[in-house]
Amino acid sequence: MKALAVLLATGVLLTACTSGRNPGGYYQDDGPQSGVAVDFSRIPDAVPKPEPVNPARSRPYTVMGHTYRPMHNARGYREIGIASWYGRKFHGQRTATGERYDMYAMTAAHKTLPLPSYARVTNLANHRSVVVRINDRGPFLHNRLIDLSYAAAMKLGIVGHGTGRVEVTAIVPGDEVPAPDDGVTTRPLQAGAPASGRPVPTSLPADARLYLQVGAFSVRASAEKLRARLEAAGLRPVFVQAADRSPSLFRVRIGPVRDRDNHSGLLKRVAEFGIRQTHWVTE
Repeated sequence: MKALAVLLATGVLLTACTSGRNPGGYYQDDGPQSGVAVDFSRIPDAVPKPEPVNPARSRPYTVMGHTYRPMHNARGYREIGIASWYGRKFHGQRTATGERYDMYAMTAAHKTLPLPSYARVTNLANHRSVVVRINDRGPFLHNRLIDLSYAAAMKLGIVGHGTGRVEVTAIVPGDEVPAPDDGVTTRPLQAGAPASGRPVPTSLPADARLYLQVGAFSVRASAEKLRARLEAAGLRPVFVQAADRSPSLFRVRIGPVRDRDNHSGLLKRVAEFGIRQTHWVTE
């Protein structure tokens, strides 16, 4: 109880520090609220927006003998690791930002990402992806990377297993962010490089359309800026499309691409703009 009091006094919520997680399940006495029916598909992702970083939560802190040094800027952060989650046992308690934890909100706890900040979390087992707002500290046990809210874990499909292997990518509002798996066929391809065994589809239905996705942004103005640059260089048609399942994400696409014999040439031209990743998309 003394350790708990000390940590709570510093604003750190003991999400993953609590012992007693059931193998393959959730924490003891944790889990969904009984008698509450929630349509998780209707819970929207967190919407990245500029927020001042809390200076009081940017200082180094020590938990269980280990010192953590929070980042002041999350730009470029990307890491793969194990995600866990927390639910009703902590519902309504204070998070490290001082806000009340809401198990039905799209939030998460991380040991060093700025508070607050945003990140895209992708379940590497099923490629589901969500955007969460980091407003808490943890997890501190079992070498876990991130602690997700119950809602985020449900949408990613890891609640039943208790944990899941994920990729966490920080989102800085206005910067390019990875596009989610939103139901269309995508084929990752580094701009200007060979397909590495994942070629552009050669056999498509007669009515299928092929596009080259060159970016995705959390701010529409940034997407429009890239579209204008590409069009000025003669790359047409280029358009901006809001993602159906993530209205805070704006995708920039070239196409439909009709000259399928010149895919490598298009990739090389896009690479001239410093675009490191593209996706072939069929609809």
